[in-house]
Amino acid sequence: MGKRMRFSISFASFLLLFFVFPQNGNSQSYPSKPLRIVVPFPAGGTTDIAARIVAQRMQESMGQPVLVENRGGAGGTIGADVVAKSAPDGYTLLMHNITFPLASTSLAFAGRLPYNLDTDFAGVSIVVNVPLVLTAHPSVPVKDLKELAALLKGDPSLKYTYGSTGPGSFMNVIGEAFKKEVGVDMTHIPFKGAAPLKQELLAGRLHIGGDQLSSSLAEIKAGTLKALATHSARRIRELPDVPTVRELGYPALELEGWNGLFVAAKTPKEIIDRLHKEAVAAAKHPDTVKRFADLAAESVGSSPAEQDAIVKRQAAQFRPIIMTIKLE
Repeated sequence: MGKRMRFSISFASFLLLFFVFPQNGNSQSYPSKPLRIVVPFPAGGTTDIAARIVAQRMQESMGQPVLVENRGGAGGTIGADVVAKSAPDGYTLLMHNITFPLASTSLAFAGRLPYNLDTDFAGVSIVVNVPLVLTAHPSVPVKDLKELAALLKGDPSLKYTYGSTGPGSFMNVIGEAFKKEVGVDMTHIPFKGAAPLKQELLAGRLHIGGDQLSSSLAEIKAGTLKALATHSARRIRELPDVPTVRELGYPALELEGWNGLFVAAKTPKEIIDRLHKEAVAAAKHPDTVKRFADLAAESVGSSPAEQDAIVKRQAAQFRPIIMTIKLE
Protein backbone atom coordinates (compact mmCIF):
# COMPACT_ATOMS: atom_id res chain seq x y z
CA MET A 1 0.00 0.00 0.00
CA GLY A 2 2.83 2.37 0.84
CA LYS A 3 4.45 1.96 -2.58
CA ARG A 4 1.09 2.24 -4.35
CA MET A 5 0.15 5.36 -2.43
CA ARG A 6 3.55 6.96 -3.03
CA PHE A 7 3.22 6.19 -6.76
CA SER A 8 -0.35 7.60 -6.86
CA ILE A 9 0.69 10.79 -5.08
CA SER A 10 3.74 11.22 -7.34
CA PHE A 11 1.69 10.62 -10.50
CA ALA A 12 -1.03 13.00 -9.29
CA SER A 13 1.62 15.65 -8.57
CA PHE A 14 3.03 15.21 -12.07
CA LEU A 15 -0.40 15.65 -13.63
CA LEU A 16 -1.03 18.73 -11.50
CA LEU A 17 2.23 20.32 -12.60
CA PHE A 18 1.64 19.38 -16.24
CA PHE A 19 -1.87 20.80 -16.51
CA VAL A 20 -1.62 23.79 -14.19
CA PHE A 21 1.70 25.10 -15.47
CA PRO A 22 1.85 24.12 -19.17
CA GLN A 23 2.62 27.59 -20.45
CA ASN A 24 5.71 28.10 -18.32
CA GLY A 25 7.61 25.36 -20.14
CA ASN A 26 6.50 26.69 -23.53
CA SER A 27 7.51 30.21 -22.60
CA GLN A 28 10.92 29.09 -21.39
CA SER A 29 11.66 27.26 -24.64
CA TYR A 30 10.25 30.04 -26.84
CA PRO A 31 11.10 30.45 -29.65
CA SER A 32 11.76 26.89 -30.78
CA LYS A 33 10.82 27.36 -34.44
CA PRO A 34 10.69 30.14 -37.09
CA LEU A 35 8.44 33.17 -36.57
CA ARG A 36 6.54 35.06 -39.25
CA ILE A 37 5.48 38.68 -39.45
CA VAL A 38 2.37 39.16 -41.58
CA VAL A 39 2.31 42.48 -43.45
CA PRO A 40 -1.25 43.17 -44.69
CA PHE A 41 -0.01 45.07 -47.75
CA PRO A 42 2.08 44.23 -50.84
CA ALA A 43 5.86 44.35 -50.74
CA GLY A 44 7.61 47.67 -51.27
CA GLY A 45 5.57 49.96 -49.02
CA THR A 46 6.72 51.56 -45.76
CA THR A 47 5.10 48.96 -43.50
CA ASP A 48 6.73 46.14 -45.47
CA ILE A 49 10.14 47.83 -45.27
CA ALA A 50 9.73 48.46 -41.52
CA ALA A 51 8.78 44.82 -40.95
CA ARG A 52 11.87 43.58 -42.80
CA ILE A 53 14.20 45.89 -40.88
CA VAL A 54 12.78 44.75 -37.54
CA ALA A 55 12.66 41.09 -38.59
CA GLN A 56 16.37 41.13 -39.40
CA ARG A 57 17.28 42.38 -35.91
CA MET A 58 14.86 40.06 -34.11
CA GLN A 59 16.18 37.08 -36.05
CA GLU A 60 19.73 37.83 -34.99
CA SER A 61 18.83 38.14 -31.30
CA MET A 62 16.22 35.36 -31.04
CA GLY A 63 18.20 32.68 -32.86
CA GLN A 64 15.32 31.69 -35.13
CA PRO A 65 14.34 32.79 -38.66
CA VAL A 66 11.82 35.66 -38.68
CA LEU A 67 10.02 35.60 -42.02
CA VAL A 68 7.93 38.38 -43.56
CA GLU A 69 4.75 37.35 -45.36
CA ASN A 70 2.72 39.84 -47.45
CA ARG A 71 -1.06 39.31 -47.36
CA GLY A 72 -2.51 42.46 -48.92
CA GLY A 73 -6.09 43.45 -49.63
CA ALA A 74 -9.25 44.99 -48.12
CA GLY A 75 -7.46 47.87 -46.44
CA GLY A 76 -5.19 45.51 -44.52
CA THR A 77 -7.99 43.46 -42.99
CA ILE A 78 -7.16 40.23 -44.85
CA GLY A 79 -3.69 39.98 -43.33
CA ALA A 80 -4.95 41.14 -39.94
CA ASP A 81 -7.58 38.39 -39.95
CA VAL A 82 -4.87 35.78 -40.59
CA VAL A 83 -3.17 36.84 -37.34
CA ALA A 84 -6.44 37.16 -35.41
CA LYS A 85 -7.24 33.53 -36.23
CA SER A 86 -3.71 32.19 -35.70
CA ALA A 87 -2.64 30.15 -32.68
CA PRO A 88 -1.90 32.47 -29.71
CA ASP A 89 1.63 31.15 -29.33
CA GLY A 90 3.76 34.13 -30.41
CA TYR A 91 4.90 32.62 -33.71
CA THR A 92 2.63 34.71 -35.94
CA LEU A 93 2.84 38.50 -35.63
CA LEU A 94 1.15 41.35 -37.45
CA MET A 95 2.93 44.52 -38.58
CA HIS A 96 0.21 47.11 -39.19
CA ASN A 97 -0.09 50.88 -39.33
CA ILE A 98 -2.53 53.78 -38.85
CA THR A 99 -4.92 52.09 -41.28
CA PHE A 100 -5.55 49.33 -38.68
CA PRO A 101 -7.92 51.28 -36.38
CA LEU A 102 -9.47 53.24 -39.26
CA ALA A 103 -10.22 50.32 -41.61
CA SER A 104 -11.35 48.13 -38.72
CA THR A 105 -13.74 50.80 -37.46
CA SER A 106 -15.04 51.46 -40.98
CA LEU A 107 -15.69 47.82 -41.85
CA ALA A 108 -17.16 47.09 -38.42
CA PHE A 109 -19.64 49.92 -38.98
CA ALA A 110 -20.48 48.40 -42.39
CA GLY A 111 -20.89 44.94 -40.86
CA ARG A 112 -18.01 43.48 -42.90
CA LEU A 113 -15.20 43.12 -40.35
CA PRO A 114 -14.07 39.48 -39.92
CA TYR A 115 -12.47 40.08 -36.50
CA ASN A 116 -12.94 42.23 -33.39
CA LEU A 117 -10.34 44.98 -33.08
CA ASP A 118 -10.84 45.26 -29.30
CA THR A 119 -10.69 41.57 -28.37
CA ASP A 120 -8.79 39.62 -31.04
CA PHE A 121 -5.35 41.27 -30.79
CA ALA A 122 -2.71 42.09 -28.20
CA GLY A 123 -0.21 44.88 -28.73
CA VAL A 124 3.54 44.22 -28.68
CA SER A 125 5.08 47.60 -29.55
CA ILE A 126 4.89 50.54 -31.91
CA VAL A 127 8.34 50.31 -33.46
CA VAL A 128 8.36 53.39 -35.68
CA ASN A 129 6.44 56.61 -36.29
CA VAL A 130 6.12 57.80 -39.90
CA PRO A 131 4.51 61.14 -40.87
CA LEU A 132 1.54 61.07 -43.24
CA VAL A 133 1.50 63.22 -46.36
CA LEU A 134 -1.09 64.11 -49.00
CA THR A 135 0.34 64.06 -52.53
CA ALA A 136 -0.70 64.96 -56.08
CA HIS A 137 0.52 64.42 -59.62
CA PRO A 138 2.49 67.50 -60.83
CA SER A 139 -0.18 68.21 -63.45
CA VAL A 140 -2.70 69.11 -60.73
CA PRO A 141 -2.60 72.96 -60.78
CA VAL A 142 -2.52 73.62 -57.03
CA LYS A 143 0.19 73.99 -54.43
CA ASP A 144 -1.65 72.82 -51.30
CA LEU A 145 -4.85 71.27 -49.96
CA LYS A 146 -6.62 74.60 -49.59
CA GLU A 147 -6.05 75.40 -53.25
CA LEU A 148 -7.31 71.92 -54.20
CA ALA A 149 -10.56 72.66 -52.36
CA ALA A 150 -10.91 75.98 -54.19
CA LEU A 151 -10.19 74.34 -57.56
CA LEU A 152 -12.81 71.62 -57.11
CA LYS A 153 -15.42 74.00 -55.71
CA GLY A 154 -14.80 76.45 -58.53
CA ASP A 155 -15.35 73.85 -61.25
CA PRO A 156 -17.67 70.99 -60.23
CA SER A 157 -17.26 69.46 -63.70
CA LEU A 158 -13.69 68.37 -62.90
CA LYS A 159 -13.49 64.60 -62.63
CA TYR A 160 -10.72 64.14 -60.08
CA THR A 161 -9.71 60.82 -58.55
CA TYR A 162 -7.96 59.97 -55.31
CA GLY A 163 -6.34 56.68 -54.37
CA SER A 164 -6.11 54.74 -51.13
CA THR A 165 -4.77 51.42 -49.89
CA GLY A 166 -8.30 50.03 -49.57
CA PRO A 167 -11.70 50.57 -47.98
CA GLY A 168 -11.43 52.34 -44.63
CA SER A 169 -7.71 53.01 -45.03
CA PHE A 170 -6.08 56.27 -43.99
CA MET A 171 -6.51 57.91 -47.40
CA ASN A 172 -10.06 56.60 -47.89
CA VAL A 173 -11.18 58.11 -44.57
CA ILE A 174 -9.25 61.35 -45.12
CA GLY A 175 -10.46 61.63 -48.72
CA GLU A 176 -14.13 61.19 -47.82
CA ALA A 177 -13.85 63.47 -44.80
CA PHE A 178 -12.27 66.17 -46.99
CA LYS A 179 -15.02 65.82 -49.61
CA LYS A 180 -17.72 66.14 -46.98
CA GLU A 181 -16.15 69.09 -45.18
CA VAL A 182 -15.44 71.09 -48.33
CA GLY A 183 -18.49 69.99 -50.34
CA VAL A 184 -16.67 68.68 -53.41
CA ASP A 185 -16.55 65.39 -55.30
CA MET A 186 -13.71 63.03 -56.15
CA THR A 187 -13.83 59.37 -57.21
CA HIS A 188 -12.19 56.88 -54.86
CA ILE A 189 -9.83 54.31 -56.44
CA PRO A 190 -8.74 51.57 -53.99
CA PHE A 191 -5.41 49.71 -54.29
CA LYS A 192 -3.92 46.77 -52.40
CA GLY A 193 -1.04 48.86 -51.06
CA ALA A 194 1.00 52.05 -51.24
CA ALA A 195 3.39 50.78 -53.93
CA PRO A 196 0.77 50.20 -56.68
CA LEU A 197 -1.02 53.42 -55.67
CA LYS A 198 2.18 55.42 -56.13
CA GLN A 199 2.82 53.90 -59.55
CA GLU A 200 -0.58 55.03 -60.81
CA LEU A 201 -0.05 58.48 -59.31
CA LEU A 202 3.37 58.83 -60.94
CA ALA A 203 1.90 57.74 -64.28
CA GLY A 204 -0.73 60.48 -64.08
CA ARG A 205 -3.64 58.05 -64.09
CA LEU A 206 -4.55 59.24 -60.59
CA HIS A 207 -4.78 62.85 -59.38
CA ILE A 208 -4.47 62.65 -55.58
CA GLY A 209 -2.82 60.14 -53.27
CA GLY A 210 -1.18 59.94 -49.92
CA ASP A 211 0.51 57.59 -47.52
CA GLN A 212 3.38 57.42 -45.08
CA LEU A 213 6.02 59.96 -46.07
CA SER A 214 8.78 57.40 -46.61
CA SER A 215 6.76 55.90 -49.48
CA SER A 216 6.96 59.10 -51.53
CA LEU A 217 9.71 61.34 -50.08
CA ALA A 218 12.15 60.63 -52.92
CA GLU A 219 9.54 61.45 -55.56
CA ILE A 220 8.48 64.64 -53.75
CA LYS A 221 12.09 65.82 -53.61
CA ALA A 222 12.58 64.89 -57.29
CA GLY A 223 9.46 66.82 -58.30
CA THR A 224 7.67 63.82 -59.79
CA LEU A 225 5.05 64.17 -57.03
CA LYS A 226 3.97 67.26 -55.11
CA ALA A 227 3.09 67.41 -51.42
CA LEU A 228 -0.17 69.25 -50.69
CA ALA A 229 -0.18 68.90 -46.89
CA THR A 230 1.12 66.86 -43.99
CA HIS A 231 -1.13 65.42 -41.29
CA SER A 232 1.23 65.85 -38.33
CA ALA A 233 0.77 68.35 -35.53
CA ARG A 234 3.94 70.17 -36.66
CA ARG A 235 5.70 70.65 -39.99
CA ILE A 236 7.96 67.80 -41.02
CA ARG A 237 11.71 68.34 -40.91
CA GLU A 238 12.19 66.82 -44.38
CA LEU A 239 9.47 69.05 -45.91
CA PRO A 240 9.72 72.36 -44.04
CA ASP A 241 7.81 74.30 -46.72
CA VAL A 242 4.79 71.98 -46.75
CA PRO A 243 2.00 73.19 -44.41
CA THR A 244 0.08 70.97 -42.03
CA VAL A 245 -3.64 70.30 -42.47
CA ARG A 246 -4.28 72.37 -39.34
CA GLU A 247 -2.44 75.36 -40.83
CA LEU A 248 -4.60 75.06 -43.94
CA GLY A 249 -7.82 75.07 -41.93
CA TYR A 250 -8.58 71.34 -41.65
CA PRO A 251 -7.69 70.34 -38.05
CA ALA A 252 -10.05 67.35 -38.14
CA LEU A 253 -7.71 65.71 -40.67
CA GLU A 254 -4.73 65.78 -38.28
CA LEU A 255 -3.39 62.28 -37.64
CA GLU A 256 -0.11 60.75 -36.49
CA GLY A 257 1.27 57.79 -38.46
CA TRP A 258 2.84 54.68 -36.89
CA ASN A 259 3.80 51.06 -37.54
CA GLY A 260 3.50 48.45 -34.81
CA LEU A 261 3.57 44.76 -34.01
CA PHE A 262 0.58 42.77 -32.73
CA VAL A 263 -0.13 39.13 -31.85
CA ALA A 264 -3.32 37.16 -31.40
CA ALA A 265 -5.23 37.73 -28.18
CA LYS A 266 -4.63 35.15 -25.43
CA THR A 267 -0.95 34.91 -26.28
CA PRO A 268 0.76 34.25 -22.91
CA LYS A 269 2.04 37.37 -21.18
CA GLU A 270 5.52 35.85 -20.86
CA ILE A 271 5.74 35.53 -24.65
CA ILE A 272 4.37 39.04 -25.26
CA ASP A 273 6.95 40.36 -22.80
CA ARG A 274 9.72 38.56 -24.70
CA LEU A 275 8.49 39.86 -28.05
CA HIS A 276 8.20 43.37 -26.64
CA LYS A 277 11.78 43.21 -25.35
CA GLU A 278 13.02 42.01 -28.74
CA ALA A 279 10.97 44.59 -30.70
CA VAL A 280 12.22 47.48 -28.56
CA ALA A 281 15.82 46.29 -28.86
CA ALA A 282 15.38 46.07 -32.64
CA ALA A 283 13.81 49.55 -32.85
CA LYS A 284 16.52 51.13 -30.68
CA HIS A 285 19.47 49.47 -32.41
CA PRO A 286 21.71 52.21 -33.90
CA ASP A 287 21.53 50.69 -37.37
CA THR A 288 17.73 50.54 -37.21
CA VAL A 289 17.51 54.12 -35.98
CA LYS A 290 19.64 55.26 -38.93
CA ARG A 291 17.73 53.22 -41.49
CA PHE A 292 14.41 54.56 -40.22
CA ALA A 293 15.77 58.12 -40.18
CA ASP A 294 16.78 57.70 -43.83
CA LEU A 295 13.09 56.95 -44.46
CA ALA A 296 12.00 60.14 -42.66
CA ALA A 297 10.77 57.93 -39.81
CA GLU A 298 11.46 57.86 -36.06
CA SER A 299 12.23 54.73 -34.03
CA VAL A 300 9.91 54.34 -31.05
CA GLY A 301 9.67 51.09 -29.09
CA SER A 302 6.48 51.77 -27.10
CA SER A 303 4.99 49.56 -24.39
CA PRO A 304 2.03 47.29 -25.27
CA ALA A 305 -0.23 49.47 -23.11
CA GLU A 306 0.84 52.65 -24.93
CA GLN A 307 0.23 50.93 -28.26
CA ASP A 308 -3.24 49.72 -27.30
CA ALA A 309 -4.12 53.23 -26.07
CA ILE A 310 -3.10 54.82 -29.39
CA VAL A 311 -5.16 52.34 -31.42
CA LYS A 312 -8.24 52.96 -29.24
CA ARG A 313 -7.76 56.74 -29.32
CA GLN A 314 -7.45 56.94 -33.09
CA ALA A 315 -10.43 54.64 -33.64
CA ALA A 316 -12.48 56.89 -31.33
CA GLN A 317 -11.18 60.05 -33.04
CA PHE A 318 -12.44 59.03 -36.47
CA ARG A 319 -15.49 56.98 -35.51
CA PRO A 320 -17.85 60.02 -35.70
CA ILE A 321 -16.47 60.89 -39.14
CA ILE A 322 -16.72 57.30 -40.37
CA MET A 323 -20.36 57.09 -39.26
CA THR A 324 -21.31 60.13 -41.38
CA ILE A 325 -19.53 59.29 -44.63
CA LYS A 326 -19.99 56.53 -47.19
CA LEU A 327 -16.98 54.25 -47.45
CA GLU A 328 -16.80 51.77 -50.30
